[in-house]
Amino acid sequence: MITKKATRLVGAVVVAAAVVGGVAACSSSGSGSSSSAGGTYTFWDPYPQFDASADWTKLVEQCGTDAGVTIKRTGYDTSDLTNKALLAGQQGSSPDLLLVDNPVVSTLAEAGILTSTADNKLDTSEIQKNILAAGELDGKTYGVPIGANTLALYYNKTVLNGAGVDIATVKDWSSLTDALAKVTAAGKKGITFSAIGTEEGSFQFLPWFWGSGANLKQLDSAKAQQALSLWTDWVKKGYAPNSVINNTQTTSWQEFATGDFAFGENGTWQLGNVKKAGIDYGILSIPGVDGGAAAAPTGGEFMTIPVQKDTARYATSKKIAECLTSTKNFVKTDTTLSYIAPTAAAQKEQVAASPELKPWVDAVAAAKGRTSDNLGTKYPKISQQLWGAVQNALSGAQTPEAALKTAQSAAAAATK
Repeated sequence: MITKKATRLVGAVVVAAAVVGGVAACSSSGSGSSSSAGGTYTFWDPYPQFDASADWTKLVEQCGTDAGVTIKRTGYDTSDLTNKALLAGQQGSSPDLLLVDNPVVSTLAEAGILTSTADNKLDTSEIQKNILAAGELDGKTYGVPIGANTLALYYNKTVLNGAGVDIATVKDWSSLTDALAKVTAAGKKGITFSAIGTEEGSFQFLPWFWGSGANLKQLDSAKAQQALSLWTDWVKKGYAPNSVINNTQTTSWQEFATGDFAFGENGTWQLGNVKKAGIDYGILSIPGVDGGAAAAPTGGEFMTIPVQKDTARYATSKKIAECLTSTKNFVKTDTTLSYIAPTAAAQKEQVAASPELKPWVDAVAAAKGRTSDNLGTKYPKISQQLWGAVQNALSGAQTPEAALKTAQSAAAAATK
């Protein structure tokens, strides 16, 4: 018999899959937490690229040693991790600690498989509020962010100088569009971004959507139409290439790295690559329609403690989580992952060591969680309609107004 909780969990698998852009193969073979306290603790994260020799793995193991236990760490692809976590929760075999992508926290919390910080006593008092908001649902917080990344505009100083554009004049949508016109008139390329029909497309459109003053609960507002019209007009006028409709954030970056573009919308994680490309670059916060920094979405993971049958295990899990989210380890971890730390103290240390991170600290301060505004599990359903609207408008299949009205109707029906 399928219980009410099991039904909720199975449904949540489908919802979570939408966040990461596709349903991954599910498995019920996740390792449980049957070993006794003081023995082995299980830890799942979305970093399969880190093997036993990686600094991250060594840090996790050291935090286990400091807590007097052995940690068995397993790294999964993000979509696979989400599905495995939901199924393990259904089976009562969740790992002791789970590091999960921030938009999925609310899905896992709603499914009833995460303890709240009020229950597990993890301290969130020093965490930047806008970063913490991504892990909140119905007034409760379900973990501690280990760091955050977000989006901004990389700009090529050589291209802008050649077109006679002073970056100091680029303060809002109008002045940015004027700069793109000058750059293309000078024979160079304007701006590249990712508008692909997946969560990446929504992620990249959100700064412009929010920068217009629009709200995800009303996709077809006049402000939302203004944001989508901005992108559509850029493509029509040749300020942005037609390739944006299929660009991932990686392929968009590859375009910017050619050195032909004035601007490229991308994230903190490209800092190393921009240096390798040899581009004389700068970082500009994505502007709001009338100026100021637009809220860009936060990326990054939350350290969570799943529900366990043996509640005595929580004390040790808390020690491990606290070790991994200490200021010292925030700096070490976030430098490795190209994240901005979620506390002022750790951010200060990061900037002292790498001054080029200062614009990103500012960008993260203005950022916003995708599931904020208490959207929770409604977000992936809304996001799917949003990226569909972007695709339809940029391809010319619909006007921005019609595309967003269609999206709003579908989103409203999906989130009843």
